[in-house]
Amino acid sequence: MRKTSGAVVCPGCGRLVDVNERVCPFCERISPGMMGYGPAVQRVMGRLSLANVILVVCIAFYLASLALDPSAILRMRGLMDLLSPSGAALYVLGMTGKFAIAEGRWWTLLTAVFLHGSLLHLAFNMAIGRRYLEDVVELYGGTRAWLIFIVAGATGFLMSNLASGAPTVGASGSIFGLLAALIVYGRRTHQHTVAQQLWISAAMMFAFGFFMSGVNNWAHAGGFAGGFVTAEALAFNGRREHPVLVGLAWLLALAVAVAFGVQMADFMGFALSR
Repeated sequence: MRKTSGAVVCPGCGRLVDVNERVCPFCERISPGMMGYGPAVQRVMGRLSLANVILVVCIAFYLASLALDPSAILRMRGLMDLLSPSGAALYVLGMTGKFAIAEGRWWTLLTAVFLHGSLLHLAFNMAIGRRYLEDVVELYGGTRAWLIFIVAGATGFLMSNLASGAPTVGASGSIFGLLAALIVYGRRTHQHTVAQQLWISAAMMFAFGFFMSGVNNWAHAGGFAGGFVTAEALAFNGRREHPVLVGLAWLLALAVAVAFGVQMADFMGFALSR
């Protein structure tokens, strides 16, 4: 289980380093061998890619939203409403909107990213999001990809709440942020043709949102802006994982977990007081 000698692959830069190195000589990642437990951890984490983790979390909360109000499953008004959770169930789990901010529940800017309003909403976001997220992970590394994903999603909902205030959920703002990050990468690496194609894809996706009801274009625009600025702000060194960025990524992951915890505690407190 624990490796005490020999070389391991640094999870930060992918190069071979001594298992007992305190700091990776190539990317400066602290304890790349994880005190000898690195190989075992990497075997487990290899199956838990960022895209898979986000997919599982979104599916879990979608199923939870249906379980909270099963009767909503039968209230289908059209194909887009197939297996749609009720507004009450989404409210309980952390839907955002002007109402949530007025109630002081600012943490819903994070929780709403992982909630979805119907089966098609979930399927579409996960299919498109997985494609872009895997590309961003490949180009930026997992740490930067997570930072871009969550900051873009929160920024998108912040803009939506300020501009329209409508109740909203979904990962589409984060997806537009990932697309923006790919455009930033194309521009930085002088791949102008690729960047141009991505701009066209972004324009088409924005336009698509204006022809469908219930699409939150403010969240899309805010997510794109948030992803673009975040990608620009990150000092790009290939897949090199800086310890500060790793710490920030874990802090944001903890913030998401705490946000859902606070949301559940808030709901339980309200339910018990009735």
